[in-house]
Amino acid sequence: MYLNQEVKKEIFAKYGKSNTDTGSPESQIALFSHRISHLTEHLKLNKKDYSTEHSLVRLVGKRRHLLDYLKAKDIERYRAIIKDLGIRK
Repeated sequence: MYLNQEVKKEIFAKYGKSNTDTGSPESQIALFSHRISHLTEHLKLNKKDYSTEHSLVRLVGKRRHLLDYLKAKDIERYRAIIKDLGIRK
């Protein structure tokens, strides 16, 4: 499994305030980015998997919404997270 409890704790510890900080926008954006990269690799091999493609588009939309929220709330945190994750503006 690509996303088990250890991986989630590692992501939340790095981008959130603690291991159990699952609600901050930074930790959610990092988790979505991890899932997006995994689904992108899957779709490179399975081009006709349309349900996964639909899920990927929804995840990208959710991440974009969180990034827009973070940009409006605190621009410095927004700049830090996109620089750290390598997300295009």
